[in-house]
Amino acid sequence: MADKCGDSCGSQSFEGLSDTYKKILWVVVAINGLMFLVEIIAGFLADSTALKADALDFLGDTATYGVTLLVIGKSLKTRAMAALLKGLSLGAMALFVLGFTLYRVVVIGEPEPLTMGAIGFLALLANMVSVLLLLKYREGDSNIRSVWLCSRNDAIGNVAVILAGAGVFASGTAWPDIIVAFVIAGLFMHSSVKITRQALSEIKKGK
Repeated sequence: MADKCGDSCGSQSFEGLSDTYKKILWVVVAINGLMFLVEIIAGFLADSTALKADALDFLGDTATYGVTLLVIGKSLKTRAMAALLKGLSLGAMALFVLGFTLYRVVVIGEPEPLTMGAIGFLALLANMVSVLLLLKYREGDSNIRSVWLCSRNDAIGNVAVILAGAGVFASGTAWPDIIVAFVIAGLFMHSSVKITRQALSEIKKGK
């Protein structure tokens, strides 16, 4: 079947009706699912809040991309409702990371910086592949835009985790790790607000 993307891939009207885009999403789903497993294990081994927070981001993105695939081709209202769910989930994840980080401040322990840096670099490579694959499709309806924002957030978060590892190594304290976890949570919340606003607007249009 012919690819239905055409010139609309880079426009606000793109709805994901592209065979190429769907194949890319499947690749990105696999990358994110694998990296969630790698980072959550490494996060516990290194006792790193930032790694655990970034692992949750991978998990959230895996679900986000899966939902995106399910609703491609559905009505505007259905796609917008899916995007709204993803936006609210990102907000909930941000609150969870904030709460977990505050707990870490009370029950503090120094994370293992070398593991943080190594896994952070591996995650950055994985996310850069996703970002490059999705770059052409960074605009579109709220369902499509949520995919791009999540991928971009991942790459930013990975750089932050690497910096946190360097900070922990240099300072000998867990505070760089905790600060980065707060930054990642803030990034989640910012994207949550953007996706939710666009989704609510599209839900009104789809009535």
